[in-house]
Amino acid sequence: MAVNTGAGRVRVRTEGAVATVTLDHPGRLNAITVAMWGELADAFGRLSADRDLRCVIVRGAGGHFAAGADIREFPQARADADRVMAYHRHTIAPALRAVAECLHPVVAAIEGVCVGGGLEIASRCDLRLAARGARFGAPINRLGFPMAPDEMRGLLELAGRAVTLEILLEGRVFDADEAWAKGLLTRVVAAEALESELLATVARLCAGAPRAARLNKWTAARLCGGAAPLSDAEWRACFAYADGPDHRQGVQAFLQGDDPVFTGE
Repeated sequence: MAVNTGAGRVRVRTEGAVATVTLDHPGRLNAITVAMWGELADAFGRLSADRDLRCVIVRGAGGHFAAGADIREFPQARADADRVMAYHRHTIAPALRAVAECLHPVVAAIEGVCVGGGLEIASRCDLRLAARGARFGAPINRLGFPMAPDEMRGLLELAGRAVTLEILLEGRVFDADEAWAKGLLTRVVAAEALESELLATVARLCAGAPRAARLNKWTAARLCGGAAPLSDAEWRACFAYADGPDHRQGVQAFLQGDDPVFTGE
């Protein structure tokens, strides 16, 4: 399915249990327009509700992930303080939140440029695979503004305060090996190996129990989200899988030396 957003678009394709979300803005290194941010949020809202999916891939078209927000829109979209705040809180933040809160595992396949808003999107994915030639950074200090709180959240969770401040205060663009060393990436592979590594990763994700994946995502977010102890209801939710068919199927298949067939329940 292609979502037309003028010069740029967000394309969504579903094949079996895997959906691919592609950022596509020809000639602009997939710079993300206001409309594309909205379409990204809508796409992930729909995909998260699709219980038949096992995995979502995010990537860019034309050999690049994304070069951040489309700066050509700034004179209108960010013309004064009120519109700046609305742009970041009500345009970008919901899209990043939709990626982070997706029910299914989300994998970013990164090549080429992945800076600014592109890095923000990648940081909200669960796994990040990058070609060695990819480039990363957030040189927005040269545009005269800081990173908004909801956008900084992903970098802080991945790399911590010191690395996040280094990235933002220096505004330097760096390579994939350095991004991996900083904790921003899951794996770095040669450019020609990215597709095969992506396919292998997706296969591993799809082979696992969907309910376990959803619970792992929920538990990680909950434990990192605050110091409040788990409630009794939350503890029960963590172990609700125990009486489900997937848990029984997984144990039985292991004991019999078979491959499990999970239904997501």
